[in-house]
Amino acid sequence: MSLAETPATNATEYSVSELSGALKRTVEDNFGHVRVRGEISGYRGPHASGHAYFALKDERARLEAVVWRTSFQKLAFKPEEGLEVIATGRLTTYPGSSKYQIVIEDLKPAGAGALMALLNERRLKLEAEGLFARERKRPLPFLPRVIGVVTSPTGAVIRDICHRIADRFPVRVLVWPVRVQGESSGAEVAAAIEGFNALEARGPVPRPDLLIVARGGGSLEDLWGFNDEAVVRAAAASAIPLISAVGHETDWTLIDHAADRRAPTPTGAAEMAVPVRSELLASLAACHARHDAALSRSLVEQRRTLLALGRALPSPDMLLGLPRRRLDEAAAGLDRALREVQTGRRHRFAESAARLQLDRLEALLRDRRGALRHAESGALHGLTQILWRRRQALSRLDGVLNPRIVASRSQEARRHLQFLEARLIQTTERALARRTERVDTAWRMAGSLDPRRVLERGYAIIRGEDDRPVTNPDELQPGMAFEVEFAGRRRRSAIAAGKPSAAKPTQRRRQPAPAGQDDLFRK
Repeated sequence: MSLAETPATNATEYSVSELSGALKRTVEDNFGHVRVRGEISGYRGPHASGHAYFALKDERARLEAVVWRTSFQKLAFKPEEGLEVIATGRLTTYPGSSKYQIVIEDLKPAGAGALMALLNERRLKLEAEGLFARERKRPLPFLPRVIGVVTSPTGAVIRDICHRIADRFPVRVLVWPVRVQGESSGAEVAAAIEGFNALEARGPVPRPDLLIVARGGGSLEDLWGFNDEAVVRAAAASAIPLISAVGHETDWTLIDHAADRRAPTPTGAAEMAVPVRSELLASLAACHARHDAALSRSLVEQRRTLLALGRALPSPDMLLGLPRRRLDEAAAGLDRALREVQTGRRHRFAESAARLQLDRLEALLRDRRGALRHAESGALHGLTQILWRRRQALSRLDGVLNPRIVASRSQEARRHLQFLEARLIQTTERALARRTERVDTAWRMAGSLDPRRVLERGYAIIRGEDDRPVTNPDELQPGMAFEVEFAGRRRRSAIAAGKPSAAKPTQRRRQPAPAGQDDLFRK
C-alpha cells in the first residue's frame, strides 16, 4: 500500500512534551489538595540539597513523595522509616520519567506501619529465645585463611569486599551466590550459611574461618529477606564466626542482631575480617627491634654486673692468707703443746711413782691389815654379843614361863617359836657370811698392793747405799754402788767410771701391762 492510500484520521497528534504537560496540568488541577495515608518507605534522611525523597505505600500500591527544603524545615514531625503517616499536599507529575508524585506540605503520624509492626514482633520473639544474647557471640579470628562471602556475585558489593581484602591482607575468598532481594532471598541466604558450615575442614573445598553476609543499601522492602526468621536462626546457629554487612550504616535488619559482629558497610566488613599486612609487618619489625635492643641492653647490664662482682671478689692470696697463717700458728703450737703434754705426763708419772714407794706400800698394807683385823674382831664380837643377848632373852623367857602354862599352849605356838628361832639362826649365819666375804675381799686387795707382787711381774727396785729406793736417775753417779731388787733376791751393781758409749742402747718395747696393773699405778 502506498502512502497516498493511507486512510485519514481525526485524532490530534501530540508531542511527548505536550502530552506530558497536559497530563501534569490535568493531575494538578484535579488533585490540587489531597490527604494520603500510607507507610513511609525508603527514607534515608534529607538530601544534601535539603529536600527529602521517599515513598508512601500500602498493601497494593506505592506513591512517590517529596518534601521540598522550605516545607521540610516547617514540619513539626520529621519522617521516619516504617511509620504510617497522613501526608497533606498536592499531586504532580515528573515528565522526565513519566512518574507522578505527591509534594508534601504537612505530615502527621498515623501509627506504625505493618512491616515495622511485623518486624518488631519477630524481633521480640527471637530475642526472647536468646538468639541475640551477647554471651552467644564469638570473637572473630585474627587472621582467617579462608573467608566465605554470601552475596550476589554480580553486584558491586563483592567487588568492594575482594578489593578491600586484597589491599589489606590477601587471603582466599569463597563466594556463595544468592539473591539478595525478592521472595527467595531469605531461603537462599539461610541455605548458604548452613552450606558453609557443612563443609569439611580438609575437604576439596576448604571450610571458611569467617563468614560475611553482605548486601548494598535499599529500602525496608529491599532488605526484607534479611529479616527472615530462617536467616536469623541460621546466623545464630553458625559454628563459623559471622559478620553482617547488610545495607548502609543507618539500615538495621534482624541478622545484624544475631551475627557475631555488625559492619556498617560491606567495605567495613572486609576491614574487620583481615588486618593490614603492612601494619603487621611494621609491628613485627618494631617488636624485633625492641627485642634486639632489650637483649643488647640486658647483655651490657649483665656484663657490667659481672665485672662489678669480679672486682668485689677477693684475690686467691687474700682468701688463703688467713687460713695459711692459722695453719702455721697451729703447726708451731702443736710442737709446743706436745712438749707441754709430755712434761705434764712425766710429772704425773713421777708423782705416781713417788706414791708407790716400798715403805709407803708396806705402811699402807700394815694399816689395811690392822683395819681388817679390827673389823674382823669387831664383827665376831658383835655377833657373839648378839647371840649371847638372844640366848639370855630366851633363857629369861624360859624361866618366866610356867611349865604347866607352856604345856597347855597349843602346838601351833611351839611351831611359831621354832620358826622364829630358825629364822634368827639363818639371819645370823648370812650376816656372818657377808662379813667374812668382805674381810676376804679386803685381804685380797691388800695382797694386790704388796710390792713383791709387782716385782713378780718383771719390775725391779733400785736401792742406794742406805737401802733407800732411787727414783731419780740423776742420783746415780759414776762409780756409785747400788742394789737391784728382783722378785725373791737382790743383786749388787755399780756404775762404770768411764765415759758412756756414743752408741745409744737399743730400747726394748715395753710390753703391755696385765689387766688391772695400770689401775694400780694410776691415782
